[in-house]
Amino acid sequence: MDHKLSVLVQVDLDGAYLRLVVTGCLTEANQHVLYPLVRRARTLIPPVTVSVDLTAAGHVEAIAVDLLRWAMDHDESLEGCSPVELLVPDALPTHRPAEPSGVRHLEASGWGG
Repeated sequence: MDHKLSVLVQVDLDGAYLRLVVTGCLTEANQHVLYPLVRRARTLIPPVTVSVDLTAAGHVEAIAVDLLRWAMDHDESLEGCSPVELLVPDALPTHRPAEPSGVRHLEASGWGG
């Protein structure tokens, strides 16, 4: 399965808020690429309020969220920088099982009878 991660950076006009909107898949294998963006955002316009929004992601692994939280909480080089707000959906989204290519679902009314 292809686990791509996309990040959109939104900055308000006053520079007081910076939001990283994550779409795609956040997994244990790719979460390490998100933290440098969070780190850069925290130091970009101090003091800035940074939010990492995972609510639009199509797939989020719990271990990836835990690893990201740990990295944000244990980066001593950012002591004194603004904290990060992590927005996580109540139920972590998972991939739906992939359908074999060429398979279509027919509606019940589509079957002549």
